[in-house]
Amino acid sequence: MEVFPIIPASAKPLWFIGVICALLALILVALAYTAYSSRHSRVELGAGSIRLAGDFWGRSIPLQTLIPSQARILDLNKASEYSPRRRSLGTGLPGYASGWFRLSNGEKALVYLTDRTRVVYVPTTAGYALLLSVREPERFVAALGSSTS
Repeated sequence: MEVFPIIPASAKPLWFIGVICALLALILVALAYTAYSSRHSRVELGAGSIRLAGDFWGRSIPLQTLIPSQARILDLNKASEYSPRRRSLGTGLPGYASGWFRLSNGEKALVYLTDRTRVVYVPTTAGYALLLSVREPERFVAALGSSTS
């Protein structure tokens, strides 16, 4: 029996497989970070800004852009006009939503929702609202009001 080896392929398939593996690793890291953030996001109310800390959509928002006098505590199971309907750029998982959404009433909102029954709605002068699931909504609204006065 005679054996005739096939000419080895160039390195191109190895590079292609390497790129695919790197992309999959990046996606895995992003999913792990999102899973971590869904349990560890927070709102920090500072001297001149409110800071949303968690996943890819966190940011600092100057307090002067908030309208705390119109802040409301909502149960989104009952106040459906404020429910996020269309995600434009964000994370939407069962029990966790964060990022930019359009609400049922058409308003744009930056959302951090984990519990739909304890949500603080805060409009801004920047053309969007905040929807935040905070552990103590009454205390948050009071602190927000005293921080901006």
